[in-house]
Amino acid sequence: MFNRDELLTIKEASEWATGYLGKNVTTSNISYLIQYGRIKRFNGNGTTKISKKDLIEYYKSYNGYREISWKNRLGEDLNWALSFDQYKEAETTKHVHRLHPYKGKFIPQLVEYFLDSHTDNFKKSIYFKKGDIILDPFSGSGTTMVQTCELGMHAVGIDVSAFNTLIGNCKIAKYDLIDVQAEIYRITKRLKEFISDSHVPEFEERLLQALYGFNNMHFPVPEYKFKVKRNMINEEEYGAEKEKEFLPIFNELVRQYNIKLKQDTADSFLDRWYSQHLRDEIQCVFDEIKKIKNADTRNIISVILSRTIRSCRATTHADLATLIEPVTTTYYCSKHGKICKPLFSILKWWEAYAKDTTKRLLQFDKLRTPTFQVCINGDSRTINIFNELDRINLKFAELARRQKIKGMFSSPPYIGLIDYHEQHAYAYDLFGFERKDDLEIGPLYRGQGREARQSYIQGIADVLNNCKRFLADDYDVFLVANDKRNVYPIIAEKANMRIVNQYKRPVINRTEKDKGAYSETIFHLKKI
Repeated sequence: MFNRDELLTIKEASEWATGYLGKNVTTSNISYLIQYGRIKRFNGNGTTKISKKDLIEYYKSYNGYREISWKNRLGEDLNWALSFDQYKEAETTKHVHRLHPYKGKFIPQLVEYFLDSHTDNFKKSIYFKKGDIILDPFSGSGTTMVQTCELGMHAVGIDVSAFNTLIGNCKIAKYDLIDVQAEIYRITKRLKEFISDSHVPEFEERLLQALYGFNNMHFPVPEYKFKVKRNMINEEEYGAEKEKEFLPIFNELVRQYNIKLKQDTADSFLDRWYSQHLRDEIQCVFDEIKKIKNADTRNIISVILSRTIRSCRATTHADLATLIEPVTTTYYCSKHGKICKPLFSILKWWEAYAKDTTKRLLQFDKLRTPTFQVCINGDSRTINIFNELDRINLKFAELARRQKIKGMFSSPPYIGLIDYHEQHAYAYDLFGFERKDDLEIGPLYRGQGREARQSYIQGIADVLNNCKRFLADDYDVFLVANDKRNVYPIIAEKANMRIVNQYKRPVINRTEKDKGAYSETIFHLKKI
């Protein structure tokens, strides 16, 4: 038996941990704990050693317990090094990565792991170097492009969604930040003038005063939540009762200040999910944006407006992701444990996101390299990448034709999970972008049945077959997917590629309500 405080070699540690956990722990597992700072490394006569005490503390910790638990459910081939559980949310959403919400994006650390020049016990080769060109044919919110810019590489993104293309290009654009800030100041001033001409500020002030008194009386903090947790109060019944009790107060204020809660029509997303005054404020800002002469400034401020109006939809605080029915009155909020109100002005969120965006652009400006990145709006199954680059950036086009694209790093859409156009319906309505829902591969509205799977397989294979025309002969393709239906071996065969490696990673810190153990695989494909 080993003493608790003694130092163990990596081999001894794997043997001890195997007995301690009742499952096989390899020397690679122990090396991973050292390499990623989970346990401290000691040197003893030229041999790496670790403390048994550190091992015990790690396996009893939250992440240590979670790693063991997830491997029990998902398999021992789960590569915990790719969980990136050591990073805080602020690091996985760093700088421009959080310019705009987007469902289904991967974290930048995953891209860095496969693109950068490090090796470890799992990634045993270097696949890309500075100056290489990387392709992301499902560019989404542009994560791969941003990381290539940090790493000194070039990138081409392709996305069928016009709005996704806007987001991606805004993240990697080089801005005149003085002009951006000046235009934000001008538009904010105009918005405040517009609001001051209405009764909304006075109405909201009176409403907030009434809510403050009502909530303090009926939902005292922390007593109310204490009683709910101990089942001394039936939250659903009590919340509904107090919601009904406050409603006449709200309705009287609406009548006094002549507040129009709904628009006359509900034909579009903007009609249905925004009160009349909110819609008028949105139009006020949009009209001012159209006056901006600098195209890059105009685009990034459009993204700020889009982020703002997404947060101002007529829904409850607990229902921002799914949007069940428009909410135009005060309501009991289970998230905050009190009566809450819908929004009646975009000003608060506009100012917050404008400030946050300029801060993130400044942060990224210090990290970016003088390289080329561009996202093309088009169908990756048919697009001629080099011809499109000729149209957009001749210097980049010449470079791409000369050295070819070294490989891909991309996360294709999952089968029947997300409608990529619909998630930004508000932006399509406002900006007038053409929707191309019928060109999406594997959208939610087509389901997950046999026909949908066959269409998906053919669609992804068509993308690979089209795009490989522009790749170097020794290309490396990395595709991130949750392949529970085992379609990627078929896709690889149809694309005349071979899967040379698979990295199965746990997906943690997800924003969805489902917090269960979940994994995805990074497929490494090469030319046959």
